[in-house]
Amino acid sequence: MSLPISVLIPVKNEETNLAACLRSVAWADEVFVVDSQSTDDTIRIAERLGANIVQFYYRGSWPKKKNWALSHLPFRNEWILILDADERITRDLRDEMAEAIQRSGYDGYFINRKFIFLGRWIKHCGWYPSWNLRLFKHKLGRYEYLGAGTEDIRSGDNEVHEHVIIQGKAGYLRHDMLHEDFRDLFHWIERHNRYSSWEAKVYQHLRTAAFPKTLKTNLFGEPLQRKRFLKRLWIYVPCKPFIKFVVMYVFMLGFLDGKAGYYFCRLHSHHEFNIQAKQYEVRFQNRLNGRHSAGIGDQHVELRSDDSA
Repeated sequence: MSLPISVLIPVKNEETNLAACLRSVAWADEVFVVDSQSTDDTIRIAERLGANIVQFYYRGSWPKKKNWALSHLPFRNEWILILDADERITRDLRDEMAEAIQRSGYDGYFINRKFIFLGRWIKHCGWYPSWNLRLFKHKLGRYEYLGAGTEDIRSGDNEVHEHVIIQGKAGYLRHDMLHEDFRDLFHWIERHNRYSSWEAKVYQHLRTAAFPKTLKTNLFGEPLQRKRFLKRLWIYVPCKPFIKFVVMYVFMLGFLDGKAGYYFCRLHSHHEFNIQAKQYEVRFQNRLNGRHSAGIGDQHVELRSDDSA
């Protein structure tokens, strides 16, 4: 069975995950793998499994990979499904998507994710349900632009926790897709180290600039609007690492996910600590640059009590 859906998979060095992802969408009419100069077997795997391969060369600014692909690739289908290499489509979800794209009145669909961590489905911790707008009419959807002042925030050629903004009506599908990274915790920690650098600068930007207007904040609105509302409050919460762990592990019942849940919550708490430390680094560098621009030059910078943690 071939469905009139184009699949877009952005990758870089995804030899461990890509084959399972591609096999799960073998039913699609066409599949594009958009690569960022991988140095492992990613390309050979994509070629062997029949994907169309496109190289994306990041120039250090907007648009980044996914929006560039949405604007430039010659999709022959109206509907597009966007997947990360560590995600897979189940048979039930495939069948539901085949019906969904035939309905009138919808221009996109949110899909829920089952997040598998250390071999266990994380049902709690605030990570299920996890709705993402992934199936939509490609001419009507683009990933959110965070606003002027974020162009120099370097996170690679994709944004972290990107959201699609669609010009139309979106529905929700019943069946879940699977999210499971077959790589080890070394790669998880390495990836989140990069994420924390990006988020530290975004937090700092959002403290001093207007919040993006492309996605409304509403505690009682759609899932992404609630997330945005809480993120806006979260920027100003003290003791974030401790609160993050307590909320995820206790109030959101992460302890019910066993040892995998415990390590999942601890790692996210530490991720929050890294963001906080890097935010301080950003503020320190801004003060230092301000002193230099004021004519202090290479003179010794005196440490104050709050600089010596």
